[in-house]
Amino acid sequence: MMNWKKILAPLCAAACIGAFASLAPAAETYTLRFNHVLGASEPYHQGFLQWAERVAQRTNGGLKIEVFHSAQLGVEEDIIEQIRLGANLGQNTDSARLGNYVPGIAVMNGPYFAESMADVEKLNQSPTVQKWLDELATQHGLKVVCFDWVQGKRHFFTNKPIRKPADLSGVRIRTPPAPIWQESIRALGAEPVALAFTEIYPGLQQKAVDGAELVYSNIPAGRLYEVLKYGSETGHITLINFQVISSTFFDTLPPDYQTALVEECKKAGKETSAQIEQKEKEIKADLIERGMTIIEDVDLEAFRKAGEKAYEALGITDAKQTVTAEIGK
Repeated sequence: MMNWKKILAPLCAAACIGAFASLAPAAETYTLRFNHVLGASEPYHQGFLQWAERVAQRTNGGLKIEVFHSAQLGVEEDIIEQIRLGANLGQNTDSARLGNYVPGIAVMNGPYFAESMADVEKLNQSPTVQKWLDELATQHGLKVVCFDWVQGKRHFFTNKPIRKPADLSGVRIRTPPAPIWQESIRALGAEPVALAFTEIYPGLQQKAVDGAELVYSNIPAGRLYEVLKYGSETGHITLINFQVISSTFFDTLPPDYQTALVEECKKAGKETSAQIEQKEKEIKADLIERGMTIIEDVDLEAFRKAGEKAYEALGITDAKQTVTAEIGK
C-alpha cells in the first residue's frame, strides 16, 4: 500500500514554508519629511522633488523623502529644534541659523563672504568648515547632508532707490531672526526687523517693514513686485543653503542609503544652483516689465567696507580670516 503520509509530508512542509515566507515582513523602509519655506513655484522646490525622486530610485523605495513647501510643517526654527531631538524631519536652512549652535559657521552668511559657486565648492574642502559640521552633528544633533545649494546673491528690494549705505538710514528691512543676518543688515545701514519668510508680503502691505533683502527668484514667486518698486543690486550676501536632518535619524540609515542621500543632495543642489544663476537675467527682465526699477549703479566698495562691521560686532572676524585663507580668497 502507498504510504501517503510520506508523500504528503514534504508537500505540506513546503506549503507551510511558502505561507510563512509570504507573511514575512518587508525590508525596513524609512521616511524623511522635508520642510522648506519657499513657494511651490521656486526652483528649489523642484530641486528638492528631484532629490527625493533620485534617492527613492537608488534605494528601491527604501528611503522616501516627502517634500513640504511654504513652511507647511512649521516655522524653520521650530523644525530645527525638532530635528535636534531626533525627529525624522529635514529643513532647508542657512549658516545664519546654524550659527545659533556653532557660532563660527555664521561667517558663511556674512556680507561679501562667498561670492560665487566656485567659492562654495572650495568651502566644502575647508578643514575649519568640516570641523564646524562635525560639531553640529556630534554636539547638537544636526547632520548637514550637504550645502551645495546656492540661491544666488541677495539684493535690497525697497520702495526707494538704494545706491550707498547712507540711503538705508531709517529703512526697516525684513531679515530672518538670526544674529549674523541682523548684524549684517545693520552694518550695511538699515534697521533689521525679524519676520518669517511667509510674512514678508503682509509685512510690506501693513508697513511693518519698508523692504526686504532677497534673491531675484523670491520676488516673482511671492508676487512681491506688487508691494516693492526698486531692486538695488548690492549682492551683499550669497545665500548658501544647508540641508539638515537629525544625526540620530541619519545614523539609523543603512550605509548605502546614507551615501545615496548625500550624493543625490549634492547633485541636485549643484544643478538647481546653476539653473537659478542662468534664469536670473530672465527674472530681472520680467520684473522690469512689471514696473520694477532695477538700480545697478551701486557703490559696492562702500557696502563691502560697511559689511565688515557685522563680523566685528559678533566677534567672528578671526573665523572669517581663517576660512578665507583656507579657500584662497
